Amino acid sequence: MTANANFDALLSTTLANYRAQLTDNVFTARPLTYFLMDKGRIRMLNGGTKIVEPLIYGQNSTVASYSGYDTISLTAQEGISAAEYDWKQYAASIAISGIEEAKNNGEQEIINLLEAKIMQAEESMREGFNQMFFGNGTGNSNKNWNGLGNLVSSVGTVGGINRATAGNEFWRSYVNANAGALTLAKMATAYNSVSVGNDHPDMVLTTQTLFEKYEALLQPQLRYTDTKTADAGFQNLLFKSAPVTYDEHCTAGYMYFLNSKYLTLVGHSGKWFAQTEFVRPENLDARYALIMCYGNLTCRNAAKQGVITDATA
Repeated sequence: MTANANFDALLSTTLANYRAQLTDNVFTARPLTYFLMDKGRIRMLNGGTKIVEPLIYGQNSTVASYSGYDTISLTAQEGISAAEYDWKQYAASIAISGIEEAKNNGEQEIINLLEAKIMQAEESMREGFNQMFFGNGTGNSNKNWNGLGNLVSSVGTVGGINRATAGNEFWRSYVNANAGALTLAKMATAYNSVSVGNDHPDMVLTTQTLFEKYEALLQPQLRYTDTKTADAGFQNLLFKSAPVTYDEHCTAGYMYFLNSKYLTLVGHSGKWFAQTEFVRPENLDARYALIMCYGNLTCRNAAKQGVITDATA
């Protein structure tokens, strides 16, 4: 039995108090997840066998002008479907060894020790999520969450929809593959190709190398920035109306043109940075607790996303 009778209660209470902070701390420090949070694109669900994203991929053919007693078509409409995404899991453990417990027996020492452990887990989860979100969902034996690598693409099956199937063109993103030297014209084509009216990319995300190339292409008097993105701590330059910023985990040679309206980070309301109680295994001189997240990164209109690949400075 520990000399501090409140040890278990202190651990559980301190960890529980951090739950609300963890989402902000993990997701506001990287541009992609900050962007999704800022646009209100993090959504909680209570459950379900799959994460379902409704899709509208066709127009209503009954829409038409008419006069007087003209017949108005009552034809049943297709063009509405759904993408179905698997729930994925993500976790970190926090361990406090017996010797750490003995050395930090006072109340404040216990809190300080656990805060340090939480900060370590928080930074590791931040890095891990960010790497996954630039991947293609196949990492760790397909256990990884979806990333821009498979959501913003013109090939493969995503959300249960095969992009290669005739009629599924609506599910293909704009891709300029093997782009070569980055130019303003190539960026403009990518941006315009995924824009319809006022529905256009609201973020351009790339590597430091291509960000610096874009910066070099601009005349000094045209280097405008988005102040909100800058205030969040991210260097950026505007391209049309979208802030351009960079991330260390973005795939080399890639520049993404993202429309947040159709991207969502979905979480399970009961398992979103949920913590377990600290337990002591019978054969270990340590206590462990888990921080767990269930969810996935989803898309409901791939055609409104674009990417330039294999671009060079």
